Amino acid sequence: MANVLTKGTTLPTQIVEEMFNAVTGKSSLAKLSGQKPIPFNGTTEFVFALDKEIDIVAENGAKSNGGATVTAKTIRPIKFEYGVRVSDEYLYGTEEYRMDVLRQFAEGAAKKAARGFDIAAMHGFNPRTGTTSAVVNGEDFDHIATANTVTYAAASADANIDAALAMLQDVDATGIAISPAMRNAIAALTVNGARKYPEFAFGAQPANLGAMVLDTNSTVSFGNTQSAGDHAIMGDFENAFRWGYAKEIPLEVIEYGNPDNDATAGDLKGHNQVYLRAEFYIGWAILDGSRFARVTVA
Repeated sequence: MANVLTKGTTLPTQIVEEMFNAVTGKSSLAKLSGQKPIPFNGTTEFVFALDKEIDIVAENGAKSNGGATVTAKTIRPIKFEYGVRVSDEYLYGTEEYRMDVLRQFAEGAAKKAARGFDIAAMHGFNPRTGTTSAVVNGEDFDHIATANTVTYAAASADANIDAALAMLQDVDATGIAISPAMRNAIAALTVNGARKYPEFAFGAQPANLGAMVLDTNSTVSFGNTQSAGDHAIMGDFENAFRWGYAKEIPLEVIEYGNPDNDATAGDLKGHNQVYLRAEFYIGWAILDGSRFARVTVA
C-alpha cells in the first residue's frame, strides 16, 4: 500500500470495484440499464433502424432491398473528480490506517459519482455548479429525449405516466426513474377514500411499476424550476442507453499549496493536511432518444 502515496498512482482494483458497485446501487441510470467498462479513448455503438418490414420471397423469386439507417454513437469517457483534505497523519499511518482512510474516501466519492452521473446524463449539468456543462455537450436526456413529453400534474401523476408510455409505440419500456415529488403524489392518490397505490404508502419505494424497473431519485428533478425540469424519465434503458467506466482511477496525494482554491482552509502544509484527489472516467450514450419519454414541468 505504500505506493498509493505516490502522485499519479491508481486506486487498488478492489476499491475501484467497490466504488462502482456502490455507483450501480445508487445511480438510477446505472440501476435501470446494464453497464460495461469502456476503453479510455471511448467506444462506438452502431444503431440500426431498419426501414421496411421483412420480405417473403417465393422460390426463384427476386429479393428487394429493405433499407436501413445506421447511426454511430460514440461513448466517450468524461472526467469527474473529487478531492478532500485529510490530516497529514495519513502519510505516516500504518497500512491498515491508510487503507481505512482510502475506503472511507472511496465510499463517499462513489455516492457522489452515482449522483453526478445521473445529473450529467439526465440534464447535462455540471453537478457541482448546477449549470449546463459544455463537456457533456448535449448528450443528456433533456436534450435528446424531446419527442415524447407529458406535462406533470400531481393530481394525475399516474395518468401522466400512462400518457407518456402511450407515446412509446412499438417500444418495450424497461425502466422508469421518478422524482420524490412524483412518488409522493402517487402515494397520495385515493379512490373512494382509500389509497389508490398502497405500495407507495409511508415512504415506500417499490422496485417495479407495472412491467418496468422503478427507481425514485432526487437526481430526476435536479435543477427543476417553475418553467423547466423533469419528474419522470422512462423508456428502453436496456437497449437504447449505454454507460460504462474506465477501470483505472488515478489517485493524487498533494502535500503542498491550496489545490482546492479554498481561501478559508489555506495552505495544506500550514495546517498539517494533505489533499486526496481521485479522477474517474464515466461515459454514456443515448442511442435513440425516441425510445424514451419524459414527464416534465409545465
